[in-house]
Amino acid sequence: MRLDLGLTIEELPESLAGRCDVVFLATPAPASAALAAQLADQVPCVVDLSGAFRIRDPEVHRRWYPKARRTEELADRFVYGVPELVGDQLAGAALISLPGCFATAITLGLAPLVLSLGLDLKTVVVDGKTGSSGGGLELRTANLHPLRSGAIAPYAPAGHRHAAEVKDFLDRGKPGGVRSLSMSAYGVSHVRGLMASSYVFTDDAVDARTLQRAYLRFYKDHPFVRVRRSNETLIPVPDPQAVLGSNYCDVTVLHDEEGGRIVVLAALDNMVKGAAGQALQATNLRFGLPVQTGLTMQPVMPA
Repeated sequence: MRLDLGLTIEELPESLAGRCDVVFLATPAPASAALAAQLADQVPCVVDLSGAFRIRDPEVHRRWYPKARRTEELADRFVYGVPELVGDQLAGAALISLPGCFATAITLGLAPLVLSLGLDLKTVVVDGKTGSSGGGLELRTANLHPLRSGAIAPYAPAGHRHAAEVKDFLDRGKPGGVRSLSMSAYGVSHVRGLMASSYVFTDDAVDARTLQRAYLRFYKDHPFVRVRRSNETLIPVPDPQAVLGSNYCDVTVLHDEEGGRIVVLAALDNMVKGAAGQALQATNLRFGLPVQTGLTMQPVMPA
């Protein structure tokens, strides 16, 4: 028999003032936009997991989320970003917009290049692969797992809204920047977990040792990002199965000298670090709790 957790399900009342410290919006973007406007000044903290407030630029937002109507005044009040990169802004934040699952992996992969090494990334091409649980909110026959099993389905081969989200965020970062970022996304036969492979082209001089040291230094105080060498385990990592069920994101950086590019690989569980786990991580930072509170679960597969 399943454990009765004693959860109460009720319609949203007109006011939540005084009833809770934090509200999580796990709703479609249009619903989140409306609910956030209603709740913004009622409760101490609203954490939105949708795309309603992820993209700051209003024109880019309307392109990718045309049904999520919001005021720019409200959008400007949201703190956006991966907790590892905006932790200081989360302390005491009243409104928090969490990145999408792919955006989390891509941003964690690229951040040391832009924010630490200060590289000018001329072109970034992202190849994303995700399981059937990452197929979006709408029920589409092609995303049903019996049809996805054994398939490689190019569901967004010529652009993905998470790419716009990442560029919108990194464009505000210093000292480096991203001139062009494009993405193709594929559905694979996993149920959950994703891999983001970023191919980076820059005129700035780099080498494998500099890259590895920069990533290790950048994430040394962030327990949920594991900088990995691809050959350190029996299976090459990062691999989504090595983080399944956990709040970890595994990142590997390689220097392809002959190809004139940097290759960054990032893998995470889209249901945890890409969604609910990251929401809890941000909330821990918001309320001054230890960042690992409630998030100490280990990957299902040891690696």
